[in-house]
Parts: sequence; structure tokens; C-alpha cells
Amino acid sequence: MSHDHQNGAALSVGHQDAELSKRLSDGLDEVNFPATGTTAADQTSLSVKAVDDDGQLIGGLTGWTWGGLLGIDMLWIREDSRRDGWGGKLLRAAEEEARRRGCDRACVSSFTFQAPGFYQRHGYTETGRTLGIPGGAEDVHMFKRLGPVDGER
Repeated sequence: MSHDHQNGAALSVGHQDAELSKRLSDGLDEVNFPATGTTAADQTSLSVKAVDDDGQLIGGLTGWTWGGLLGIDMLWIREDSRRDGWGGKLLRAAEEEARRRGCDRACVSSFTFQAPGFYQRHGYTETGRTLGIPGGAEDVHMFKRLGPVDGER
């Protein structure tokens, strides 16, 4: 850990600091919720999991919903099941749950060596890229408008 002292204040650099993360999150919430007209109650985690007959994980999706927006953090399918449509099933299930929670839009990012084409085939549109990902890759940011829950108008 490195240290820097200036005018009685101290700056330190380390690895992981759970207390710092909590304080920063709380501080940002004090700004973000009033600015967006939302509250902590509007922010909820979301997960979808698929398991095989033996109870082994086929794949899953994690994300969150917040003020009408679904954010997808991770989607992974084990290698021997990647051609079986599980990615689409997980994504549709997450979008359906997000609609049930009142969401009308979704966002995700995917490295160019991962699956941006998968999301685009499911109606996501590129909104920008972060350059400089290791190996010369880019992080593709995407957005989708979610329609009504199936069967609703």
C-alpha cells in the first residue's frame, strides 16, 4: 500500500476496501436518488439460473433493475450448452421479470471477444464503446426498449 500526506490529509492506495466501497455507495446514493427521482426501494438485484437434471449449473444471468431500467451484469453458459439456446432463454426470462417489475428499457455491455452479436440479435442497439480493453478488444455498450409483458397491451 502506498501513502501520500498533504496538509494533514492522507491518501492511501490498496486493493479492496469493503468499508470504503460502502461509504462511496452511500455517498453516491445521496446524489443519485434525488437526481433520478428514485429511492433505494427502486433498486433491486435480479438473477436467472438454469440447471440440468443433475442439478449442475448450465448457466445464469445476474443484473439489477432500477427506476424502469434493467441492467445486465453477467451472462454465462457452460461450453457444452452454448448451442442449445440457453442464452436466449436466460435473457428473455430476465427481460420478462424486468417488465413485471415495471421496466421499459435494458442495457448491457459485452467485450468484442464475448457476445455483442448475441445481444444485437435480441434487439439491443450499440450506443458506444470503451476502447483499450486488454488484448486490443473493446467493450460494446448496448440498449434496448422493452415492450409490454407478453399478453398485455
